[in-house]
Amino acid sequence: MNTTSTPTDRLGGKDEPSVRELVERATHTYIAQLQFRYFKDDPAAVAEMAQLRRGAGRRAHEIPELWGIDALEKLAELITKGKTDSGHREDAEEAVFLASTLWALHQQSRPGQDSHVRGKDLGGAVRALIRLKKAESTDEEDSTLRKRLVRVGTAESFQSVAVRLREIVMLLRTVPEPPPLDYARLAGQLYRWQDRSARAGVQREWGREFHLAASAPRTGKGKIPDAEGDAIDPALGADEDGTYGGYAAGE
Repeated sequence: MNTTSTPTDRLGGKDEPSVRELVERATHTYIAQLQFRYFKDDPAAVAEMAQLRRGAGRRAHEIPELWGIDALEKLAELITKGKTDSGHREDAEEAVFLASTLWALHQQSRPGQDSHVRGKDLGGAVRALIRLKKAESTDEEDSTLRKRLVRVGTAESFQSVAVRLREIVMLLRTVPEPPPLDYARLAGQLYRWQDRSARAGVQREWGREFHLAASAPRTGKGKIPDAEGDAIDPALGADEDGTYGGYAAGE
């Protein structure tokens, strides 16, 4: 994985954090705090998560009641002193917003089960879900769930990535103990994906996560290590569809 930041990804001097790093930090801080309050049955936290779920698969700022959510406020606080152009700021907002709303959807009605766990990547979660559901094919590489991940990797627009990720999260929710995700890591990947020059690297990461997870123990608990391996199979085309809630709908 190439972690070298472009000049526009840096906020200032070489020792200052990149926008990607701040995206991940803002997402983790927000989710960890809200998740803690949700587990404590804080009525305000429960209500906030319900609002967030309505934003899953939508654009940042598209839903008025989600204007000024704490996730974006935390991001603004982190980057406000830096010199970053409006395009990178908007990309950062979209990434933090999408990751936070997908987490709220994943976490719904599961107090005490952490849906956001550092180090649990997207490809590994899909592999764990295949095993938990005992997919229709004994060949995990031929599973329809894997094809869902491929559709994320081959999408041509951020809108399609968002909808296809929402579909995967909905599938994760279909098992009693859904595999968790590192939503901070996902937010960082979503931020980088919006940069055309970094997109292929993110797509390779998702494929590596899935393929290396094949060697994980079959615990049934979704305990999948971080991945480094082959890229997503590009055989399936990026079949862009119609629109739904501002995003191109997946299958």
